[in-house]
Amino acid sequence: MSGHSKWAQIKRKKGATDTKRGQLFTRLARDITIAVREGGSGDPDANFSLRLAWDKARAANMPKENIERAIQRGLGSTGEGGHLEDISYEVYGPGGSALIVQVLTDNRNRAASDVRRVITRAGANLASAGSVAWMFEKRGVFTIPVKGKSAEDIELELIDAGVDDVETADEHIEAYVTPEHLRPVREELQKRHIPLENAEVSLIAKNPAEVSAADAVKTMQLIEQLEELDDVQKVITNLDITDEAMAEFEKATA
Repeated sequence: MSGHSKWAQIKRKKGATDTKRGQLFTRLARDITIAVREGGSGDPDANFSLRLAWDKARAANMPKENIERAIQRGLGSTGEGGHLEDISYEVYGPGGSALIVQVLTDNRNRAASDVRRVITRAGANLASAGSVAWMFEKRGVFTIPVKGKSAEDIELELIDAGVDDVETADEHIEAYVTPEHLRPVREELQKRHIPLENAEVSLIAKNPAEVSAADAVKTMQLIEQLEELDDVQKVITNLDITDEAMAEFEKATA
């Protein structure tokens, strides 16, 4: 899970850039709209998926009116937007890493064309359905800021609250549970007043892929290029990001 934690660390550092591009709020709004449509409710207290999307949007300082507009769109009250499709593309990245590109789009052909273009230019290859997906499993993931406290004390409290695994990086702790335990453990963490920066169900690599530092940098650059596409919501990888690769990537993107 180290790859997931270190990539999350990189994204936190570059979060302000994403916000300036206007992509973050767009993706958050789509998450909210889909949560409303799938959950059949615009009430975050009655729709747990919406609660997660709502909390993530508020943590990103997304304006309340944007959130409400996304909820109304999900309820079909605005007449905006057509049918949104949730599509995943499986990719073999540089050096043998694996990626899953999660797309949310109202135009399947446009999304497919954009994703293929970026993948081809990076020297990566689209994989057939199932070729990559088996390398990942769904896990509930909590991100907890350490904020100067003892990481060990927080980890012990997280374990007492019911999490399965923990990993600390960049003054943040990533805690993992099975997807069905995300809601009860989240409620327990709130009772214990443990601050949550994020809570979501995500795909986590079963076995991180070890590649050269050069190929790791190419893979991270590919992920960034994919995430710049309007229809791409998230890119997940099994890449094992070493400290050397992370330093080289930060140097290349400074």
